[in-house]
Formats: sequence, structure tokens, C-alpha cells
Amino acid sequence: MRIKKGDKLPNSELFYLDQNNDVKKIYVSDLCKDKSIILGMPGAFTKTCSALHLPGYIKNYELATKKGITKIICIAVNDPNVMKAWGENQNAGSKIFMAGDPFLKFTKAIGAEVDKSEKGLGIRSNRYTMLVENGEVKKVEEEKETATCELSSAESFLKSI
Repeated sequence: MRIKKGDKLPNSELFYLDQNNDVKKIYVSDLCKDKSIILGMPGAFTKTCSALHLPGYIKNYELATKKGITKIICIAVNDPNVMKAWGENQNAGSKIFMAGDPFLKFTKAIGAEVDKSEKGLGIRSNRYTMLVENGEVKKVEEEKETATCELSSAESFLKSI
């Protein structure tokens, strides 16, 4: 991963579904105006993402807000329809903003892309968690393997900030 503490986030476009199920485009800079946590995940409905990473942040939402976090953003290499369905499946509600990076613009701009073609998944994102304040990376934890969720887990990451 190329992005590191002190770097500014690239102003890539992400996609989501609004309350009317219309596809909307939003820029990373618009999402990260205040103190935010960004969760980068390989893909919606994948084992580790659905069992550990996303549920951990949903469960620890109140702790995150007590630590000054204003928004938790989940970004995965999926389209906005899949991201909305995954958020609903996980009962993310208004706790997590579910954003798709279907063209990998953000993922590639921060250097988080990984080739999982041998497993039939194509190019995905590595698993990471970032603390961002006004578009600047304050802390980033990246897993060495997409199947693990230790450094980037809610419990570990929130304890360290």
C-alpha cells in the first residue's frame, strides 16, 4: 500500500445507493471532511469481511463515536447495489456508509489493489483501516493477507487511537 500517515487521500469517486435506490456518485473528499474511519475490504459478502471486519465496526460504533469519529466508511470493490445489499444484510443501518469502488479508482490510487485472480476473484482491495481527518491520513493499518483481520479490526484499531 502506497498511502501512509501524513498523506492526503486521493479525491476518487465512489458510488452508493440513496434512499430511493438511485445510484449516486460521491467524492472521497466530500466523505472525509471531518474525522472519519475508512475500512477497505476485498469484497462484499466475503468470509472475513462479513464475519469479522464489518461486524466489528458495527458492534463498536459507539466506542468509535466516543473517540471522536464522525463517520465510518466501508469501501469495497463492488457496485453500489451489492454494497447496499451487504449493508442491509449486516444491519449496518446509519452506522456505516457503504460505498462501492467498482472501477478500483480509489483502491489503485492508494496502492491497495491485490490480484486474487487465481481464486477467481480478480483484482480486489487489500484489507485495511485508516483514520482520516479532513482528508489527511492520521493512521493506517494494513493486513498482510486479505483473509486476516487483526491489525485492521475494530477492536485493535479503536484501541490504538
